[in-house]
Amino acid sequence: MKSLTKITLILALIFTGFVSTTMAQRTIEMVGMDNMKFDVTTIEATPGEEITIKLTTKSQIPKQAMAHNVVVIDKDANVDEVANASARARDNDYIAPDYEDEIIAATGLAGGGETVEVTFTVPEETGEYEYICSFPGHYPAGMKGVLKVQ
Repeated sequence: MKSLTKITLILALIFTGFVSTTMAQRTIEMVGMDNMKFDVTTIEATPGEEITIKLTTKSQIPKQAMAHNVVVIDKDANVDEVANASARARDNDYIAPDYEDEIIAATGLAGGGETVEVTFTVPEETGEYEYICSFPGHYPAGMKGVLKVQ
């Protein structure tokens, strides 16, 4: 009987750990539109939290001319430099290879009606981390937001 109680206790602890781990992940759903804006411009997160950013593009324009992504950039990086270099990196889905070490997370490109996502661990260091769309012309038009880690 004691061994059954121990097994039940062990299973309960394992299950509780599994549930709390899976519940800790959040999904932030956002939409990118033809006006080159995200509908979510602020994401609040805690250090070390695991989040998924899920981006859907709403557009009638062909993907070659209007696609969106979400690129979360390290807070110490020069966002303008990363964005400008990435806008020229067509062969790498508009992610500049020379700046990949300054990017925390990035989705693929989503054309009209498509959804892309990325799951990542939020940095441990508190502060503000900008996220942008690196498709040419979108960041300068204001397609950006802030991941606030606090």
